Amino acid sequence: MKTSDFDYDLPQERIAQTPIYPRHSSRLLVLDRAADSLEHTRFWEIDRFLNPGDLLVINETRVIPARIFAKKLPGGGRVELLLLEKQDAGSWTALVGGKGLKEGRKLAIDEGPEVTVLQVLDGPKRLLQFSEPIEPYFGKVGHVPLPPYIHEQLDDPERYQTVYAKDPGSAAAPTAGLHFTPELMQKLEEQGVGFARLTLHVGLDTFAPVTEADPAAHKIHTEWCELTPETAERINAAKARGGRIVAVGTTSVRTLETAAGAAGAGQVVAPFSGPTDLFILPGFTFKAVDAMITNFHLPKSTLLMLVSAFAGRERMLATYETAIRESYRFFSFGDAMLIL
Repeated sequence: MKTSDFDYDLPQERIAQTPIYPRHSSRLLVLDRAADSLEHTRFWEIDRFLNPGDLLVINETRVIPARIFAKKLPGGGRVELLLLEKQDAGSWTALVGGKGLKEGRKLAIDEGPEVTVLQVLDGPKRLLQFSEPIEPYFGKVGHVPLPPYIHEQLDDPERYQTVYAKDPGSAAAPTAGLHFTPELMQKLEEQGVGFARLTLHVGLDTFAPVTEADPAAHKIHTEWCELTPETAERINAAKARGGRIVAVGTTSVRTLETAAGAAGAGQVVAPFSGPTDLFILPGFTFKAVDAMITNFHLPKSTLLMLVSAFAGRERMLATYETAIRESYRFFSFGDAMLIL
């Protein structure tokens, strides 16, 4: 297995730059693994492929306005900060744009706390210490970061949040969930399809391509996730009744399969809270996930490798070729797939 095995050519015009309104009107490509078939429809029609007793598992993380502008002290040179992960009440790891940002350098944020560079990490990454917690200032100084392949400004930053986003902590949205609306969720619940909730805080490394020739040599990024005892009980009960566990997005897949790894006898998943570095490659045995909803992923990315592990690499690349030919929209604001 080589990283180049997960490469494909994507025309630039297939990368969605703006979201669709309403959310549930995006296109949906349904891949049925057992029948080896494809069907083209709209996300609003996803109920046709779900059964009473199925359980959709959604990620309630919320994207924080992690892009902040600061000035060097002294001198006033402009610096861009992209907060990645909170370490404690006042310190964060961040990507920084600017020169001369060595240990001990002070920065000032207009209408915000002072910042000190505590430690130089890899490349542009730094450990920053804020003079007081930054969260109360997010509304004044923070901007929601968009993926690097999106070049248009959002009219409404909430469009890069799921409608059920609750727990702040992500640097990027769990984009498979962007297609859901309250109306669609109500429609599904009335049909007997349930929703279970978990949290995984998405890091920016989710957009990073694998650069090693052998994907197994890639150091997967670590993300914090939590699957509560209540959610674990609902998942185990749904499986026992014969319902399918449908992961909404690769973040839910990663959390579910991490929790499955901690399960005891008679369990599908166990409660879990902490960091996960689970790297799902072809050959992986899925223990919890029966079906998944996902967007179209970047070439040579860990996410494309994950969905290829679930559906088969050749079949997944052939499906992507079909999606490109049929003018589906790709990546964060793009269309969706349902893999059964």
